[in-house]
Amino acid sequence: MAKKTTTAPTMKDVAAEAGVALGTVSKVFNHIPVGEEYRLRVEEAARKLGYQVNSYARGLKTNKTNTVALIWPNLRHPFFASLSDAIIGTLMKRGYRTIVTITNYDSTAEQQCIDLVRQNKVDGIIALTYNPNLEVDPQLPFVSIDRHFRAEIPCVASDNFGGGQLAAQKLLELGCQKLLFLRQGSNVAGEADKRRMGFEAVCRERQVEFESLYLPNEAGFAPFEAFLASHTHDGAFDYDGIFCNTDRLCYEIQKRLELLGLRVPQDVQMIGFDGIQRFDSDDYYCSTIVQPVPQMAQTAVDLLLSTDRSSLPALICLPVRYQPGGTTRDCL
Repeated sequence: MAKKTTTAPTMKDVAAEAGVALGTVSKVFNHIPVGEEYRLRVEEAARKLGYQVNSYARGLKTNKTNTVALIWPNLRHPFFASLSDAIIGTLMKRGYRTIVTITNYDSTAEQQCIDLVRQNKVDGIIALTYNPNLEVDPQLPFVSIDRHFRAEIPCVASDNFGGGQLAAQKLLELGCQKLLFLRQGSNVAGEADKRRMGFEAVCRERQVEFESLYLPNEAGFAPFEAFLASHTHDGAFDYDGIFCNTDRLCYEIQKRLELLGLRVPQDVQMIGFDGIQRFDSDDYYCSTIVQPVPQMAQTAVDLLLSTDRSSLPALICLPVRYQPGGTTRDCL
């Protein structure tokens, strides 16, 4: 007796099981809107039959792989991890898989990652990079986070200038009279530089005494420690309000102030930027300017998958908000 063979179910089998037209099944699997009843019938039939979309075969036919590359400096930084998680989740809802590559701030590695993912025939790239001279294929959809390359590559960012303004306004509202801006970051210009600009604009407008210290990542924390020590006299600090350009820096500066015998927020009030929450709770590491991570992810994906790329905006700035988090007196 000949051995019975089984074949994988096809879209025709799913259509027959669901009692719908083959075109309806195709629309469901290609994420084209159909009536909710039809979508549920098709999905139930596919589950019952064990049908799976052959992404490779579809890619050969449509010249699409439903795969997007995410090029990121690292996933150790909580904000980078949070944003990448939101982008991957948003892409999954649209039927896309994600290839994640890590560059560790290496500009050469960034170009290599772009060349590598092009060879893998991805449908687009979302990147947070530090190489202003990246060579990007103009035919490959590309969205940048926080950094401009050229007019036809859209950039998604928080309202960094407005966030800097908000931090200065909040510190003044809470009674601070002499302010300090501290920054640690890349030497490559980007949207995040506007945090200092917004902060200083408010200080000048209000005629408030302030100082700014901004250092590259490679300088480490030693220069900050020396600066803090030089401005501490008899247990008093020369500034009563500090805005740090990231929550990570705010956390590190707070530790060093406390080693100098200064209390936060009683002696010095501090505000960071990013909106990082503690691992074990919904609490924030510090009072902070919160970046709208879900909206940033949704906007980046919408721009990347837009079918009309002829009039995409060069920059989209999304609103930020202030969140008390223990390093300002409104938390006492």
